[in-house]
Amino acid sequence: MSKYWEVKYTKGAKQDWDALDTSQRHQVFKAIRKVSKSPLSKAEGGYGEPLGNKYGYNLTGCLKIKLRKLGIRVVYRVIRENEIMKIIVIAARADEEVYEIATDRLKAE
Repeated sequence: MSKYWEVKYTKGAKQDWDALDTSQRHQVFKAIRKVSKSPLSKAEGGYGEPLGNKYGYNLTGCLKIKLRKLGIRVVYRVIRENEIMKIIVIAARADEEVYEIATDRLKAE
């Protein structure tokens, strides 16, 4: 069985998690669990979609998981040396709004 990377949440991401209903939490948990096996970008054989500079927000080094049916996006950063997948935002919002929230949270770290 493959090793899972450790998953950590920012304070804001924990609040996002708490705001989800039970059904959404279940689906988001499954997605994060799956991606935590290989959270690197798809170009590196992982599951993540790299973000870069989106809508004028610099999210270089961040990746996303998109749960299309739920309309939820999860933005995270990979800390390679410790094999940590750090969740920055979990939101059922439009891409641009999610990226703005992620940028604000990264600045606050």
